[in-house]
Order: sequence, then structure tokens, then C-alpha cells
Amino acid sequence: MAGDLDPTRRPASQVTVDERSEGQRIDNFLRHRLKGVPKTRLYRSLRRGEVRVNKGRIRPDYRLKRGDVVRIPPLRYPQAREAHPGEPVLTRLARSVLHEDPGLIVLNKPAGLAVHGGSGTSFGVIEALRRLRPEIKGLDLVHRLDRDTSGCLLVAKKRRILTELHRMLRDGQVAKRYLALVMGRWQGGERRVTARLRKNTLSSGERLVRLDPEGKRAVSQFKALETTRNASLIEARLLTGRTHQIRVHCASIGCPIAGDPKYGDRDFNRRGRHWGLRRMFLHASRVEFSHPTSGVTVRFDAPLPDDLQAILDRLGLKR
Repeated sequence: MAGDLDPTRRPASQVTVDERSEGQRIDNFLRHRLKGVPKTRLYRSLRRGEVRVNKGRIRPDYRLKRGDVVRIPPLRYPQAREAHPGEPVLTRLARSVLHEDPGLIVLNKPAGLAVHGGSGTSFGVIEALRRLRPEIKGLDLVHRLDRDTSGCLLVAKKRRILTELHRMLRDGQVAKRYLALVMGRWQGGERRVTARLRKNTLSSGERLVRLDPEGKRAVSQFKALETTRNASLIEARLLTGRTHQIRVHCASIGCPIAGDPKYGDRDFNRRGRHWGLRRMFLHASRVEFSHPTSGVTVRFDAPLPDDLQAILDRLGLKR
């Protein structure tokens, strides 16, 4: 409501990038510094050249270098509210830790919890984790999962760990596997999908991804684990990490994910609700990589949540 907002206008400022922000994308840097400013407004500022780095225009995916001077324009924004996740969320998050060491936390992210606040969400995993662990000053998300996707989520505790894992993700050195329930009986054995993807952001801030021959390269590897006449449990392996990649690639080959509200099949989703499915059946089951500190290959597995396991049991599918 308008009466709840405290309209303020920030003056233009110059910020010099230090080692904590080195390697971060400029759009993520701005979202962190300008909490409460709508995402659409930030991207409009980037497109118009209102945000400058070293006095020049930059793209939203520009990665900051130490010593860069960022001009942050004056913006009118609603006063940001401090996120206050309740004790049930904090307790649930504390129980979801799969692994922790001096540089890294691996979570089995619960479904229904966004990875960060924004777009109508007052807080997410990272805000809750910072509140849960205030003694750790450098907590940052290594990657993202959709709100309804459960499973392995990496959180860095140090900037150098974050930077190195980002590099490994870009270079395809982090192996991520997902479990998904898709429509129909899977045909053709193991399949590789290479359709290019383009991400669009609507005026509402919603992200929508389409197949586009001129889009970014995207490669997914799929194989069936169990099938029935109406549905199949598949394993998906990402060879690139595009937004909504698994969801769009599955839909593109006629096997949309059960419960997917954006790219799914309406009749199949209705059938899923009859089975008891209350969210998208997509789970990040495994992540494997060389640990940035030790160089040793590590692997983390997230058990399938009870709600998804109950669907498999009802369909007679084995994990």
C-alpha cells in the first residue's frame, strides 16, 4: 500500500570496487546495494546508461574488477524493510545443512523458499541464513534454484571461494544432477537437448525463457530412471547453467515437468494434483566438483523430500 512506503531519493554516488565485490555481476552488485529498488528500475538504469563503470556504459552481465569506479544514480525507492524470517524458517534451514566447512555451506534447500528476497518476497534463503549465522560476514549464493525446486544449493562463506566456484560454473567444472517427473512414457533412451535459450524479463519482473536460435547455448542430458504409461522419472544433467533450462528443454521435447506452472501441461498438472502433487516435481539431487580449497573432488547428495517420494510411491515408481 502507498501509505506503507517511505519515498526517498538517493543522491548519485561513486563506489570503488574492493576485493569483496570483485568478480560480481553489476546487476547483482546493484541489487545488493539498492535494496528496495524494483528490479525493473535497476535494469532500466543500466539500459539508459545511468549506471556507469569507469565513466562508461556497461551491460547487466559485466563482472566487476577491483578498482572499478561505479556510478550509482539517484533513484526514488520505497524504504526497504528489514527481512525477519521467523523461527520456523530458521529451524527448517538449520536442519537442511548437508555439509559445512570453513569456506562453504551446502544446503538441501526446502521447496517453497526463494533463494533471495525480491519481487514481492521479503526474504529468502540467503537473508535467513545471514540471520541464522550473523558471525559469518561473507555469506553469498554461489548459484540459484527456483523457489519450488528443492535440493543442493551452494553458499560461499568467503569471497575467494565464491569467485572460484563462479569460474568453475562458467567453465562447466561443477556437475549438477536433478530428478524430475515428466509427462508420458519416456522414449528413445538417453537424450541430449541443445536448443538455444533466450531469457526475457517482463514489465512485471517475471522471467520467461523461450527457444531461440540466436539465444545462448544450452545443453542438457536426460535419461529415464523409471517409467509408467502416464509419467516418467528422469535424471537431468546440466552441461550449461541457463535460467529455467531443464524446464524449457523438457517442455521442448514434449515431456514437461509435472506441476510446472509456467512451462508445463495444464491437463498433466491437473492429474498431478490428483496424485497429491502440490508443487513442481524438480529436485537438485547431486552436486560434484573439486573443492576450491583442497582440490579434492567432493560430492553431495540431497535426499528426495517426503512429498515427492510420496508421489513416486503412489505411481509405483522407484527412486
